[in-house]
Amino acid sequence: MPSDLERSMETLITVFYRYAGTEGDATTLSRRELRQLMETELSSFLKSQKDPAAVDKIMKDLDANGDGQVNFEEFVALVVGLSIACEQIYKLHKAKPAVVKKN
Repeated sequence: MPSDLERSMETLITVFYRYAGTEGDATTLSRRELRQLMETELSSFLKSQKDPAAVDKIMKDLDANGDGQVNFEEFVALVVGLSIACEQIYKLHKAKPAVVKKN
């Protein structure tokens, strides 16, 4: 039986390939495929963005080799960055003292 982390890695791979290759190369995400993935799989993150060009900026940042596509390694950089940000928020929430109501 796979561990939670193994299932998470499998899910990450599965999600990437669900969107990769719907147009063009089956091993990369085009700008449109990345947008669809983010709108579907990261909708809460996108809703919190004030910039309507957020996906285009993310694409530019992720496309390390400048080929106009995001490969799995480049995609994982996005997931890692978002995970680090979420972990920082998690730590802030854990550090807040519980509010005690007085009657």
